[in-house]
Amino acid sequence: MTTTTSPPVPTASSTVAGGRLGATLSTALAPAVWGTTYLVTTAFLPADHPMFAALMRSLPAGIIGLLIARRLPVGSWWWKIFVLGTLNIGLFFPLLFVAAGRLPGGVAATLGAAQPILVTVLAVIVLGERLSKWRLGWGVVGVVGVGMVVLGPGAGFDPIGILAGIAGTAAMGTGVVLVKRWGRPPGVSAVGFAGWQLSAGGLVLLVPTLVLEGVPASIDLAGIGGYLWLGLIGGILAYTLWFRGLGRLPVTATALLGLLSPLVAASLGVVFAGERLTLIQIAGFGLALAALACGQLSPSRRRGPATSVTAGRASASANTR
Repeated sequence: MTTTTSPPVPTASSTVAGGRLGATLSTALAPAVWGTTYLVTTAFLPADHPMFAALMRSLPAGIIGLLIARRLPVGSWWWKIFVLGTLNIGLFFPLLFVAAGRLPGGVAATLGAAQPILVTVLAVIVLGERLSKWRLGWGVVGVVGVGMVVLGPGAGFDPIGILAGIAGTAAMGTGVVLVKRWGRPPGVSAVGFAGWQLSAGGLVLLVPTLVLEGVPASIDLAGIGGYLWLGLIGGILAYTLWFRGLGRLPVTATALLGLLSPLVAASLGVVFAGERLTLIQIAGFGLALAALACGQLSPSRRRGPATSVTAGRASASANTR
């Protein structure tokens, strides 16, 4: 007699877990790409034009997103998009460049790494979620880990730079939570949603950039390539993945993925600038990666004795009916 074995049927939990993993990995590509911003800016773009770089990273990419989606906001989404675009793009980009210009890169990166802590708190205030002590704790571990990687003995603490770094972190953290609260309009694709926000943020940046900074006197081929990378890859592609992930994943878990940005930036320094990592920096890498990974988990709550007894009685009662 021949016996055949049926292939295992995927369970609902395994399907959900697989979907969650795929969404996490694709969303993580966004902060990984953003980690290349410092190298591209310093190596390829014209110096002393950070606002112009922010403008070129947002407005052209936003227009491309609009052309792909072929949809514009309607009703209350007009003001919502300008709020989101201002927080996530129009304020965050220039504040990020101010912090990076007045602080050592390590200090600015550590301030940015504090965003998951802010998001965890805002999720309680704005979204009404229960405080996740698990992700709050790993957010603190992530800040410590990133600090170990990027902070050096010569780190300076310029007050304006510190304020800009904190304000930039607060702006994007608030924007991330509001994206989770308002969601995405029905029928609007992730690329369209990203295009709306990048366009709005670019419009917010347009006049201040032209008035305060202007256009660089000359842009060579390397500069054109750098702007294309920031706009196409670091702009429309990365933000499409980021906003799509925000719609699928817990907002606090998504925020912890942002730890990849300073880690990728430090890794690029090793590869392209010949920098060497000390044992403390390697340990910091491990801590930050552990925080990022563990922050994606949701530890199950253990049932207390009372719950188990109640469940047992309910089961016995059901069996007697």
